[in-house]
Amino acid sequence: MFKNMFKDEEVEGPAELVSFKPEVSIRRQWSVNVGSGQGDKYNTLMPAIDGGMIYAAGSNGVVVAVDRESGRTRWRKRLKLPVTGGVGVGSGLVLVGSENSQVVALEQDSGDERWRAGVSSEVLSAPKTNGRIVVVQTVDGKLIGLNVETGAQVWIYESTVPALSLRGTSSPLIVDDFVLSAHANGTVVSVAADNGTLRWEQRVSLPTGRSEIDRMVDIDGELYLDDGAVLVSGYHGYLVAIDVVTGQKRWQVKESSYNGGSAGFGNFYMCDEKGHVKAYRAGQDEAVWVNDKLDLRPLSAPISFGNYVAVGDFEGYVHVLSQVDGRFVGRTRVERSGVRANMLARGDTLYVFGNGGRLVALQVR
Repeated sequence: MFKNMFKDEEVEGPAELVSFKPEVSIRRQWSVNVGSGQGDKYNTLMPAIDGGMIYAAGSNGVVVAVDRESGRTRWRKRLKLPVTGGVGVGSGLVLVGSENSQVVALEQDSGDERWRAGVSSEVLSAPKTNGRIVVVQTVDGKLIGLNVETGAQVWIYESTVPALSLRGTSSPLIVDDFVLSAHANGTVVSVAADNGTLRWEQRVSLPTGRSEIDRMVDIDGELYLDDGAVLVSGYHGYLVAIDVVTGQKRWQVKESSYNGGSAGFGNFYMCDEKGHVKAYRAGQDEAVWVNDKLDLRPLSAPISFGNYVAVGDFEGYVHVLSQVDGRFVGRTRVERSGVRANMLARGDTLYVFGNGGRLVALQVR
């Protein structure tokens, strides 16, 4: 039994892992150290893939570019600042954000610094670029557009910030000529990429309850684009599909989650706040399947690949589930410090960035 972090009462502890007969083999292809990993402030520093390379950053400022097939490090840089948001990559840039309100742009080929720009507050998610603008979200509720060549501020969009929120922010998503972003006040907005003008705003979660804790409605998970809709899940709210053009809700179901998800086999996979992995089909009110065997084991967002969906947990285990019915088909332990950041997948390979700083490629067959 554990103490509830908010109330003086005993609560149930994490579920023990259940035994099962493995149906897949999981082989570690390579492993690379990336500084101090997530650090001790509950960061969720996601790596990023572009072409044949994967880029990752540790909280102590170490940034690496790694060949994702061989695991060979192309370059390694040490920035003299605490990294809390990253990694964004594209158009020749590798982008990270810092605890001390800075965004740093590195050359993708060499790791050399192109520019460094100050923003309004701490950055907890990956800056993004479409080659014309760099967009960054800050913890004080601001969405900021920066000049891709110099880092100079081009525009700013401001949202209200609740008195109490979870530590984390969702990364902005650039689609064509507009930017989608989710905020701690439970809303998703679309703004013009060139000037930050608001196109639409949609509410995912509405604050209810008497206490500030009950009224938290953060959207911290990554936004997922699928068939012209952005799929987003909020804490104390809903899993919602929003039309990216009109901002109208296509479908929603009551769910509470602090991370995002991914799609496959016509389903959207998510983890609720209890650690239950679920598959939903758009338009349906009931889950296609639920795996509740990871109850209260804090999980990363699910990642779908091939016939499988995978999640990492607080003890460093990677669990591989069938997309068909959610049964366990494989499990391996990456590192004891846990897996919090979203995993990436290409083909039959999972890329996992452990909390302690190990970036690992796992082949699942």
